[in-house]
Amino acid sequence: MEQFIQDWGYIALFLYSFGGGYVGLIFAGVLSYSGDLNIYISILVAGVSNFLGDQFLFFLARKNKNYAKDMMKKYGRKIALAHIMMRKYGSFVVFIQKYIYGIKTLIPLAMGLTKYSSIKFSILNAFATVLWACIVGYLSFTAGEYILSLGDDFKYVGLAIVLVMFLLLSYVFKKIEK
Repeated sequence: MEQFIQDWGYIALFLYSFGGGYVGLIFAGVLSYSGDLNIYISILVAGVSNFLGDQFLFFLARKNKNYAKDMMKKYGRKIALAHIMMRKYGSFVVFIQKYIYGIKTLIPLAMGLTKYSSIKFSILNAFATVLWACIVGYLSFTAGEYILSLGDDFKYVGLAIVLVMFLLLSYVFKKIEK
């Protein structure tokens, strides 16, 4: 299993981070602590992929407004929340959205539908992505000792604990959203 992670871990992290990446970066941070991955490469891969994913969503909405609107129809409440956050926090929402599960992909789409400057979005997205990748990557790396100690000799039990915690948080956020 360790060799598989070393061979395919960065590719999986890149693909996962394109659409979000929060949990993927946490797993990569813990695996970096255990020595299976390199934390610096993990932060770089997740950051680059996350940046590209947000840029893709922004320009998808900018160039294909009807398609983006059709995509977003089923997320009515989340879109409303995204618009409220955009009005309340302005450009700072680009930073905030990196940490909120459930609307992370909708903010770039919603901003792409507006007349928001694409250059300004790209610059803010770059800074937000670097900050996000460093914070989440470093925190998960430093928490790796505690998480892996929960699983004693079997480190994947610790990763399962992270997954369960993430699912629980997702459930709580969905309840709050309703």
